[in-house]
Amino acid sequence: MINEVLKVEGMTCDHCRMTVTNAVSALKGVSELGVSLEEKTVSVSYDEAQVSLDTIKEAIDSRGYEVA
Repeated sequence: MINEVLKVEGMTCDHCRMTVTNAVSALKGVSELGVSLEEKTVSVSYDEAQVSLDTIKEAIDSRGYEVA
C-alpha cells in the first residue's frame, strides 16, 4: 500500500468533500481516504498494482478541483 497526501485547491464545503470522496473512493485499489477542508488535503492509501497516483489526481481534477 502507498500512502499519499495531496494538496487540493478549490474545496470549500461539504459538497466539495463528498464530490472528491466519491470520485476517489470509486477507483479500484483505493483502500482508505480522508478529505480535510481545513487543510485542503486528500489523504489516500492505495494499491499501486491497481491504480496509479496519476489516475487519482485525474479523478480529482475532472471534478473541477486542482491538485497542487
